[in-house]
Amino acid sequence: MGPVMKWIGGGTLGVLLVLGSAVGADQALEAMNPPERAPVASVQAPTPIEAAITAPESALQPAAATRPEPFVIKRILPIDGPIKYGQWFWDDKGVPAGPLVVTVDLDARVLSVFRDGYEIGATAVLLGTDEYPTPLGTFPILSKERHNKSEKYGDAPMPWTLRLTGDGVAIHGGHAVELGWASHGCIGAPNDFMTRLFAIAQVGDKAIITRGKRAALGDALIES
Repeated sequence: MGPVMKWIGGGTLGVLLVLGSAVGADQALEAMNPPERAPVASVQAPTPIEAAITAPESALQPAAATRPEPFVIKRILPIDGPIKYGQWFWDDKGVPAGPLVVTVDLDARVLSVFRDGYEIGATAVLLGTDEYPTPLGTFPILSKERHNKSEKYGDAPMPWTLRLTGDGVAIHGGHAVELGWASHGCIGAPNDFMTRLFAIAQVGDKAIITRGKRAALGDALIES
């Protein structure tokens, strides 16, 4: 693996860190304290009105808000070659607690899981079609449903559902991730991988869906 850059999650390509490793073509996948005032030399203390008039302007300003630290990519799993359909990788050993972020790149067809900026999981995924596309953007997880079925598509099983949108787009298991299959906009991942992701994901955690996005190791991906 190269020491400099990668696609959002997944296997390495040369010296690029890819934010989602491309699936092989043959497999299709961030208080202010008011300044101390000098002692008043006068015997007569100023009236409240005088104090208000003579107070330093900075003392009247609200404390500056602390800017949250941005989410930064700190590690990419050492995966050799592109991730193929049906493959998944998971290694959270020694990774500290921290915010969880899921990334999905539509061109790479790879989902990655980052905790405190360390990639701990990656897998090839099924995505939507041109008619039922998987949406781009940043989505908070709205709900978790261990046993779920599609209300739109004939009670199709959607176990380990992490719902992303009000109209049903979700990350879930329930179907073999194989060449030739697609979804109605959802992101389908292998069941064994989803059991691990479902166990640690929380409502409010973010999922970022991109198309061909690249970033260097150490770059801010989102604001945590």
